Amino acid sequence: MSDSVRLAKRLAVEQSCSRGDAERYVEGGWVAVNGKVVEEPGFRVRPDQEVRLLPGARLEEIRPVTVLVHKPAGLSASLSASLASGPAADLPRSGPARSALDLILPDNLMPGDRSGQRYLKRMFHGLALATPLERAASGLVVYSQEYAVTRKLVQEGRDVEQEYIAQVRGTLDAAGLARLQRGLPYEGRPAVPMKVSWQNETHLRFALKTPALGFIEYACDSVGLQLQALRRIRIGRLPMAGLAVGQWRYRLGYERF
Repeated sequence: MSDSVRLAKRLAVEQSCSRGDAERYVEGGWVAVNGKVVEEPGFRVRPDQEVRLLPGARLEEIRPVTVLVHKPAGLSASLSASLASGPAADLPRSGPARSALDLILPDNLMPGDRSGQRYLKRMFHGLALATPLERAASGLVVYSQEYAVTRKLVQEGRDVEQEYIAQVRGTLDAAGLARLQRGLPYEGRPAVPMKVSWQNETHLRFALKTPALGFIEYACDSVGLQLQALRRIRIGRLPMAGLAVGQWRYRLGYERF
């Protein structure tokens, strides 16, 4: 409508503050239009709509976040899927999740999350997948806005150890196990030693520097094992402990990969 104005402009006038501060209030989740919180400074409001600054409103620095997700098998966690799904800031979404990114909703936040972070759309602008995982696999996936985290997991990813549990079918003799432990070349990557051991009669534990997608299935096949299921349980120093399937949490400030 021609008589509507941007929410930030209206708020700046009513609160006698700068346009920049008004935008920060809006993006900080402190402004309601007709009783509903709106986080977009460019949202158009009409003269008859009530604009209210919520109790406790304060100007805060919104810092970049890193999010840990327990992806169930069957959801995508690839770079192409991340781009196709768009930023989590486009929430709320309806319909079934297409990728692990779609799980980052308030209802899926791990109970007892200790970050103290408020769920804000702005926090998820530019949230990038840092640790792709096969669609058929489950386990820990990381999305981040933080340059230091993406540098560590993407640019320096081959130096970060990851741990997987592989459910397999078949028999593996001592020679086959030793072959796995020596490592295998794959898609132009040289063979690199890795830690491989039996967790029980049907599950192998792999600990290795960030593997290419499909590598563990290839390694199992190379020694006569059929991979039945795969779960990533650790990335660097951060385990998946406490995250149920489909849940997510914020990385805490002291946690390092």
